[in-house]
Amino acid sequence: MSLNELQLEEYGIVKTIHATDKMKRRFLDLGIVPNTKIKCLYRSPFKDPTAYSIRGTVIALRAEDANMIEIIRMEESSWD
Repeated sequence: MSLNELQLEEYGIVKTIHATDKMKRRFLDLGIVPNTKIKCLYRSPFKDPTAYSIRGTVIALRAEDANMIEIIRMEESSWD
């Protein structure tokens, strides 16, 4: 599933990034790398952009960009 499909208050783990070199570099610079835990925090009134908690920082991503990030949905209790 893509990061954009994550519902509010749900967690996911980054599996893969499907982006061009330039955009992939941007994601990596933001700390979005494989095995990173991400939580969906807020959605704007029109559902774009969405705020995510990533490595202790809140980052807003457009739906178009979030669709490039493949994740695995996780339960918070299953994260060690």
